[in-house]
Amino acid sequence: MPADAPTIAIIDDDESVRRALRRFIDLLGYNVETFATAEEFLDRPLGVGSQTEESFRCLILDVHLAGMSGLDLQEQLNAEGRDLAIVFITAYLNDRARSKALQAGATAFLLKPFDEQALVDAVNKGLACR
Repeated sequence: MPADAPTIAIIDDDESVRRALRRFIDLLGYNVETFATAEEFLDRPLGVGSQTEESFRCLILDVHLAGMSGLDLQEQLNAEGRDLAIVFITAYLNDRARSKALQAGATAFLLKPFDEQALVDAVNKGLACR
């Protein structure tokens, strides 16, 4: 994988979802790191692994997580001025959460199970805008 390939963070509390998305995003040529919770993502020490925290360009983020929700993480990142593309994924259709996420700048809000091409399009759109 090229060293300059964007890094995508996958944050989902379902390990099987994280594994499947990691394999898929990796095949697209991106660097990938996975996290089970929003707190794990926020607490990740700088300089650990192949990338620093600032190198994340896009998050694939579950809405419903243990602890801090995906929407709360988006709010915190926005408050900190972090310009990350966010693609929300969820198993629960919730128009209020969808509206809130998109109004706060999310690139997409996808319902599981989602079409792989829809995810590719959302990630590419998010990366192109940043």
